[in-house]
This record gives sequence, structure tokens and C-alpha cells, in this order.
Amino acid sequence: MIETPDQPLLADPLAGQPHQIVERDGVRYTLLGTAHVSKASVDAVVAAIADGNYDAVAVELDAQRLQALNDPDALAKLDLVKVIRDGKVALFAANLGLAAYQRRLAEQLGIEPGAELKAAANAAKGRGLDLHLIDRDVGLTFKRISAKLGFIGRIKLGAGLATSLFVDDEVGEEEIENLKQGDMLESSFGEFAKQSPALFAALIDERDQYMAARLRQIEAAPGADKPYEVLAVVGAGHLQGLARYLGEEQRDPTALCEELNHVQQKKKLPWFTIALTTLVLGGIAWGFWHGGYAVGADLLKQWVLFTAGLAAVGCALAGGHPLSILAGAIAAPLKPFRPGIPSGMFSALVEVRIRKPAYGDFLALRDDAQTLRGWYRNRVSRVVLNFILTNLGTGIGVWIAGARIFGKLAG
Repeated sequence: MIETPDQPLLADPLAGQPHQIVERDGVRYTLLGTAHVSKASVDAVVAAIADGNYDAVAVELDAQRLQALNDPDALAKLDLVKVIRDGKVALFAANLGLAAYQRRLAEQLGIEPGAELKAAANAAKGRGLDLHLIDRDVGLTFKRISAKLGFIGRIKLGAGLATSLFVDDEVGEEEIENLKQGDMLESSFGEFAKQSPALFAALIDERDQYMAARLRQIEAAPGADKPYEVLAVVGAGHLQGLARYLGEEQRDPTALCEELNHVQQKKKLPWFTIALTTLVLGGIAWGFWHGGYAVGADLLKQWVLFTAGLAAVGCALAGGHPLSILAGAIAAPLKPFRPGIPSGMFSALVEVRIRKPAYGDFLALRDDAQTLRGWYRNRVSRVVLNFILTNLGTGIGVWIAGARIFGKLAG
């Protein structure tokens, strides 16, 4: 059942704040909708918890984001080599873009985005209340977004993220207003979130379902004579959906969380990789067999020239070390033989070994990520650039070389 107080008392710390109350299975959930860039939201959260009316506090955070709020220097503890080897550079770059966006907001508005969530977590711990982190891991959200969008959608998303990495202008009034009403992750993706139903589903609706399920996993004490009181602090954009799913959803919450955490693993090689390998190897073999050594050698030369050459150009544009450029150029023509292992991984690993980031680079990362110059100055972010631009160069080279080989075969 959902209750919406019509005229709260003036003494109520939630007066004037968007909130709803849902009672279910012996637990009364007070859902407080906050603005991620509002001092008033911070004050309301602190006052509500100080009232002493709640047994537990839940916040729209996962463990990684809570750590980032409480320990801004957490990036300094990062194992960059492990990030590269685990194939998490794209996620790391997305997190850097989000951090840069949040830092610009903080400087412009004088308040750190998500300050009310941090205040809720700290106030709960200060009063000895149970603290529940109910949001889905941000990495899983990014992965599910990528899986839902498809190839073209991922390109658009990547372009949007790249833009957010290098734009250091002030955040517009419309974006700020959206943050006062909505969700930090949604706002970070800008217009693309509005244009893509799949992206909206993963960013907002799925997380509404997930957070509602996590709240339903909070159990009341057996035999209690009054409801177990939970204050849930969430972005205002989640308030309506969360209240609806919390009141109406009948599926088992544990099973639902597992379902919404699942990312479909690709067990087979992508059709594009198979087609590419067949075209390249088959075309070059056909050239040697039917056209003689000259034709086969020409096809092979074009493949190596375009893939290695453009990978090297991409790495050079990223400011890569000469040995990093060489590693990317050697790895790029071998792409059909190592599906799933990008050439940028090799160049980035060489880069991080030769120009090992210092502790100061990690400490300065949040600030340097706000400007293009900072990305090149900081050795950590330059490794990310190396990875991205080497892969971009390789991809362009593959398309050009593949088209030329196909043209030779069809001619």
C-alpha cells in the first residue's frame, strides 16, 4: 500500500521534500526523493535521521560509489595494469568522465554531487543504524547498457562519453535542473538517454526494480508489534517508479536481483569477426593461389599497411611512447587471430610499463580529467587515451583494408 502525506506537519523534517511512504510485510519504507546538487536535500536527510524515527537507512549507492564519495583519493590505489589486462579500460574511462562531470558541478555549484547520499550514510553510521546500499553496481549497469544498445548504439554512447571526457565548459542550466529532479547517471549521458529507450531502461527503470527488490530484502524482526522503519534516500527521479515497484512487485526479490545483475556472455565469436577473418585470410590466400605471388603479396601488404599504420597513428595521437606505438602497430594486423584482445591493450601495457604513473598522477586524476590538456599531462589518463585511440586507429584500418581487399576480389 502506498501513502502520500497530504499536509505534513511543519515540524516534520520531510516537509516540503518529495517523499512517499510504502508499507509492506511488516516494514514501513519512507522514500525520500532528493536532488543530487541541493544543500536543502542534505539538510533534510540529516534532520530526518537525527529525528530518531528510523531503524535503518538505505541509500541510492553501490559500494564503489560510496567509496568514491568517502575517499576521493581511492583512484590512487588503482592497479592500472590489472585494469588493462581485465579489459576494463572502457569502464575506467567512463568513470573518469563521470568524475570530471561531477567535479565541474562541484566547482560551479559549491556542493559535491551526491552529498546528500554521503550525508545519509555517515549519519546512519553515526547513530548506529543499519546501512543498506541498494543501487546496482555501476559497472554492471554500464555492461547491461552496452549489451542492450547493439553496435551502432555503442558507437553513439562511446562518442557521447568521449565528448564528456574532453569538454570543460560550465554545466548548462537545463542539466542542473535535470539533476535537481532526476538521476546523476542519467544526466551524465545527456541527450542520448532521452533518445534511447534501451539506455533509459538500464539507467532508470531497471534500477528502480533493482532498488525496490533490495529494499524488500530488508526483513522486519519476527513478532515485532510495530513496523520496521526504513528511510530510503534516492534521487527524485526514482521516487515514483521505486514506490510503484516496491508496492506492486510480486517476484522473489533475490531472484529478481540476480536477473538484473546478469550480463549475457558471448560464448561464440561475433559474426563480424568470423566474416572479417574469412575475408582477410581467404582473400589473401585466393590472391596467392589464383593471382600469383604479386597479387597475394599486394593484398597482404595493404592489410598490414592500413591496420598497423593507422594503429600507430592513433597511438601517436595519444602521445604514446615510440615502443608503445611499435607494440600497437605489430598487434593490429594480427587482429583476426586474437578475437576479443584489442591492439590497444598491448600498446597500453607497454605504455604503463615504460612511463609508469606516479602516485601524484593518481591523486591529480580527478582534476586533470576535466581538460584535454590534463588528459595528456597525466600519465594515467594518457594510458587510457593510448588504449582508446590505438583501438580506434586499428578499427578504421580494418574497415579500409577489408574494403580494398574485397574490391580486389570483386574486380
